[in-house]
Amino acid sequence: MEEQIKRTARFTVYVYAVFLIIPSALGLCAEIGGWGVGFWAGDVRVTFWAETLTILSTAFCVPFALKVFAWVLAHRVDKISFPKALRLYARINTLRMLVLEVALLSGMLTYYVTLSSTGLLCAAIVVLASLFCLPGEQRLRKDLCIDKDMEQ
Repeated sequence: MEEQIKRTARFTVYVYAVFLIIPSALGLCAEIGGWGVGFWAGDVRVTFWAETLTILSTAFCVPFALKVFAWVLAHRVDKISFPKALRLYARINTLRMLVLEVALLSGMLTYYVTLSSTGLLCAAIVVLASLFCLPGEQRLRKDLCIDKDMEQ
């Protein structure tokens, strides 16, 4: 059982690392001139729609990622066996990070393609929300109400 907990905690750390690496690579690529930075900077319509979609995706994704995870923990995880609970925890955590990744990438793309600071603000909101998702073994034990003293 202890090995399953450690494996699930490691997996959640890997998912979080990928969550941070993909936008970092995108930003690095954009900063060194890898693709069209400011390609639609002068087009008001494209800027408006990109900002609107970025704001809406951030407004939807951040609460969805945080609240759905809490709801699943409260209503689903308590009613299933321990190995299934660990798998569900890993799956829901991955889904949560993917939802946040969509909002983060849309914000970064809006920032780099239209040179609009609104995209950067939305990306910063998503990164701040991801700090509430920091993974680890202690977090997993707390979320799943596993007491280390009771196991031994």
